[in-house]
Amino acid sequence: MKTYIKRAEQNRKLVVVFGGWGTDQNAFVPLCTDDHDFMLYYNYSADEPLVLPDSKTYDRVVLIGWSLGVWATEYYAESMKINSDLNIAVNGTPEPADDKYGIPQDIYRQTLDNINDKDMDKFHLQFFGSSNKHQRNTDMIPERKTESYGAELRWLYNRMMENPDRRYRWDIAVSGMRDEIFPPANQVRYWQKREDTKLLVKDLPHYPFNSWGNFNNMIESLLEESGLNIANKNI
Repeated sequence: MKTYIKRAEQNRKLVVVFGGWGTDQNAFVPLCTDDHDFMLYYNYSADEPLVLPDSKTYDRVVLIGWSLGVWATEYYAESMKINSDLNIAVNGTPEPADDKYGIPQDIYRQTLDNINDKDMDKFHLQFFGSSNKHQRNTDMIPERKTESYGAELRWLYNRMMENPDRRYRWDIAVSGMRDEIFPPANQVRYWQKREDTKLLVKDLPHYPFNSWGNFNNMIESLLEESGLNIANKNI
């Protein structure tokens, strides 16, 4: 797993993101503002040391799992012991390769067996939900080799099939109805059985973050919409 860190000494707030498959920092750095530190975990196949938030004391820590990053959060959370105040799942579930609650297994395996440059171009088009948004956000497309996508997806699938019994606390789950990668109906079906999680169904594509502009706006908007009473919510 790789780690990207953006920080400043004066910041007392931290946003931690577990990215989806095939991403890197390009998709997230434009969402950061100068008033919070940022940590991104991605490329889960890479055999690199696990980097944890340092001993710096934060007033507020928000964790966001996106797409397969929802599963990755659950896989790593126990060992990482990130003391987060708010946990948000976006366009994903803890059962991501599943006919009922995730991406149907036939589709997952077909993707795994047919990763090439053409298919990755199609994936990135679905990523943003339209050709116009894709063209406007080409700078957010990862700078990675096609081989790395295959290695990561294989690693993820093998770990998922281990079926560990984990249960992470998710405060808010966002499901985008225009998600062309992770079936919205399966997302909703999963989160409806999680009474401990507030489900927000929205008119959003798989990569939804541009709708809020930055992480601050996203967090404040979702807190207000969910009605959660969390102190110091203005991260």
